Amino acid sequence: MTTPATHVSIEEHPVADAGAGPYALTTGPDGALWFTLVHGGRIGRLVPGEEPASYPLDPGSGPTVITPGPDGALWFTEYRADRIGRITTGGSVDGFALPAPGSGPFGIAAGPDGALWFTETAADRIGRITTDGHLTEFPLPVTGAFPSAIAAGGDGGMWFTLNQANAIGRIGMDGAITHHPLPTEAAGPVGIAAAPDGALWFVEIAAGQLGRITTDGHITEFPLPDRAARPHGVTVDSGGTVWFTEWGGNRVGALTPGGALTVHDLPTPGSEPHGIAVGPDGALWTALETGALARVAPADGAVRPGRPLSSHP
Repeated sequence: MTTPATHVSIEEHPVADAGAGPYALTTGPDGALWFTLVHGGRIGRLVPGEEPASYPLDPGSGPTVITPGPDGALWFTEYRADRIGRITTGGSVDGFALPAPGSGPFGIAAGPDGALWFTETAADRIGRITTDGHLTEFPLPVTGAFPSAIAAGGDGGMWFTLNQANAIGRIGMDGAITHHPLPTEAAGPVGIAAAPDGALWFVEIAAGQLGRITTDGHITEFPLPDRAARPHGVTVDSGGTVWFTEWGGNRVGALTPGGALTVHDLPTPGSEPHGIAVGPDGALWTALETGALARVAPADGAVRPGRPLSSHP
């Protein structure tokens, strides 16, 4: 049983109709929240306290993950269109088609080399694209791996989840790839995020667990109290608290550096929380596929310890 949390404030901000599907979000260089509308084929922008705006893409393009680029624009994957998109803070959109159809680009993040790195879920490849559109692809050493989310690690490499291969992968700037199998079988890792201490945190959607991997490959898993919660997205704030969405539990959770867990029920039942990020106002924001962004802020400015989580290596 999880313990209901009473020390956070949660506000939902409608940004689209229920069919548009807010999916992932990030804070842009302009101090706004930028988000994808995966079913609506649009990129959205929200300044907290103002009305949302959105910008059309090709219908059915399936924009998924979005991230700030090193050029001051936002970059995103178009899962169904097999394209990498770019939008300026003024709303000008362009894109770069991938060489092969059916690649299914999903995760994307800026790398330490000034390029954007992304996953190709259906092609077993990691891609790299420069800000002027030069594309390089790197095949994975495993097939059917379904590479999903990707994040820059503190060791100069890019780390990514291999959802169907049950592993965490790393690619160096030289293209060298390693992967680390997870202790739990069929865990289904999805989201991944870097922490201030240099480790990376990930969520196991099929196992109901959080995971932590150091840059030398040591993995620790933390079973959630609700193993059916289907954790999906994850981010780490500047204090080292790990925040994650429970897609199947309709909750947002927080794991403190001291190892204590608190979960927070979302106000609307069945809201389908996906991506989560620290917003421009310092609060946590999560995309609800039913049409809103939810702001989650500790009522007193700090996350109190909840119940300790046990872990296993």
